[in-house]
Amino acid sequence: MTRPLPTAMPGQPSRAPASAGLVLFALAIGAFAIGTTEFATMSLLPYFAQDLGIDAPTAGHVISAYALGVVVGAPLLTVLAARVARRTLLIALMGTFALFNGLCALAPSYHALLVLRFLSGLPHGAYFGIGSLVAVSLVPHSKRNQAVGRMFLGLTVATIVGVPFANWLGHALSWRWGFGLVSVSGLVTMALVARLAPPSPPEPGASPWQELGALKHLQVWLTLATGAIGFGGLFAVYTYLADVLLQVTHVSPDTIPFVLALFGIGLTLSNIIMPWLADRALMPTAAGLLLWSAAATALFPFVAGHLWALSIDVFFIAFAGSLGTILQTRLMDVAQHAQGLAAALNHSAFNFANALGPLLGGLAIAGGYGWTSPGWVGTALALGGFAILMISVYVDRSRRARTVAQA
Repeated sequence: MTRPLPTAMPGQPSRAPASAGLVLFALAIGAFAIGTTEFATMSLLPYFAQDLGIDAPTAGHVISAYALGVVVGAPLLTVLAARVARRTLLIALMGTFALFNGLCALAPSYHALLVLRFLSGLPHGAYFGIGSLVAVSLVPHSKRNQAVGRMFLGLTVATIVGVPFANWLGHALSWRWGFGLVSVSGLVTMALVARLAPPSPPEPGASPWQELGALKHLQVWLTLATGAIGFGGLFAVYTYLADVLLQVTHVSPDTIPFVLALFGIGLTLSNIIMPWLADRALMPTAAGLLLWSAAATALFPFVAGHLWALSIDVFFIAFAGSLGTILQTRLMDVAQHAQGLAAALNHSAFNFANALGPLLGGLAIAGGYGWTSPGWVGTALALGGFAILMISVYVDRSRRARTVAQA
């Protein structure tokens, strides 16, 4: 059943609760801000690399720094804030996010930007984790993938609107304006969440120790590993897409935002369609997305020299992007009473992938394998994630077989 929205606390003025759709919209604006900073930084890489006097593989470390911030911040902040009301925590997380992205716009050097990107990433995973718990609390159990998917639409719309606009700002004015845009979006999210989100007190008995209980479940670790490895393929290609368009496809900088928008359209359609399928068959949907990603990234080296073929393949690669939404609800299923940490760790896993993909892709480029070599890296990572998912399926079946045998 749908859980009722909390009413006003005693002593507070009465206020009609916002509809589930409006709350999901507020959460999606935060996802838009996060999606813009996460993906726009990749598209702005050629601009800040030139401005700060570093090469593209070195600039890729800035992206990895943000991802590592997510990896560290998601479990740390979720566990420490286990007893904090969810709405209050969401506002604090987005305020921290807005602050450090604003400071990124003022970074005077590569090393300063590296540190600030790490700090900017700290609230990312906790926001998505706590936001997902709020989202699923508003809808029937049978529609939880769709609720999480609607929140994640903010991230995917960012790849259609926010990322191309930030890239255009980087080309027309300065890469610093892209981070300024993200900071303003974070401030807007704070206001919307404060106005629309229900108070959402923490679950009875919530504590750091209860949240840490998620770590004792094997299926939590297998699900995290699936995302950490399997999603790296998408990031390996996307990180160097702007450079491939300039160096291999030989398009003008003005063309890059249109290709990035196609990527965003693929992500958005995926997050509309695939959660609906996942509410009916979660694990087969996840497996299909990983195989799709492996095939699409394998095509990348062959089509990189032709704009239209490359654009279609970029759309195909992006269509695997709803894997994050689906694994989010998978983690809620297997974490039992520690759903907050498990949901946040999903974003640690995906940003480990965000660090691993660019790192391995950069090593392939630096090793002389060419600008298109991240495509092969992406295929290997997607197949690795698929293999881990199959282990998870095998463990589930073995456990069910033992339960039936003991009955």
